[in-house]
Amino acid sequence: MNVADRGVAARFGLPLAVAVLFTLVWDLAVRCSGSDLFPKPVDVLAGLVELASKGLLLKYIVASLFRVSVGFTLAVLVGVPLGLVCGWFPPLFLALNPLIQVLRPISPIAWIPVAILWFGVDDRAPIFLIFLASVFPITVSSMAAVQNIQPVYIRAARNFGLSRLELFRRVILPATLPQILTAVRIALGIAWLVVVAAEMIAVNSGLGFLIIDARNAGKRYDLVVAGMLMIGLIGLGLDQLVRRLERFDEVRWGYAR
Repeated sequence: MNVADRGVAARFGLPLAVAVLFTLVWDLAVRCSGSDLFPKPVDVLAGLVELASKGLLLKYIVASLFRVSVGFTLAVLVGVPLGLVCGWFPPLFLALNPLIQVLRPISPIAWIPVAILWFGVDDRAPIFLIFLASVFPITVSSMAAVQNIQPVYIRAARNFGLSRLELFRRVILPATLPQILTAVRIALGIAWLVVVAAEMIAVNSGLGFLIIDARNAGKRYDLVVAGMLMIGLIGLGLDQLVRRLERFDEVRWGYAR
């Protein structure tokens, strides 16, 4: 086996081995405890099959992904330009940064009553909460990315006679993309956390609703853990999807290999 093959085997084999070990320890712990309350892995698998056979699993996954996609996309469309502009124009930064720093520490969960009051119990409430949870990390990181650009880049660009617009497009934006992409990854994880919490209260569908409904409807903890498992797996998939953006030349230079 050559070096490349060993690398591929380690990349997929090690996580698989850890997953198998975790499942065995989980099953052994439940059996040794003698508890009928917490489900064994086979019970969770049966719960997933039950949800899939009823058509609920796909329905709930699609509902959660839809809310995250809309809220997170809006956050990126607002947060990245706002952060770049605030970072590039000091007067605008001085004007808006205090407001951003006041709103940023407020937990999105604290906004749930307000969201329900404004939007009612429908998709707009969790979308609003996801937007709030995502927009501030993206905005702050975008501002910091601009402010932390090496001055030599700016001086070199000005020596070539670039206008302010060309400087922004050809120097500022490429220089900030790696840090912005990292912020997007972090914000996406936060968004996925918030949608689950919001769905437990503000809507009647989605994986968060599945967890709270399964607990209330006969204490179906096999479905509760099944919902938790799907949340984790989808979160992993979303993170891997964003990480694929690191392969583009525009951002690859900013990552060590």
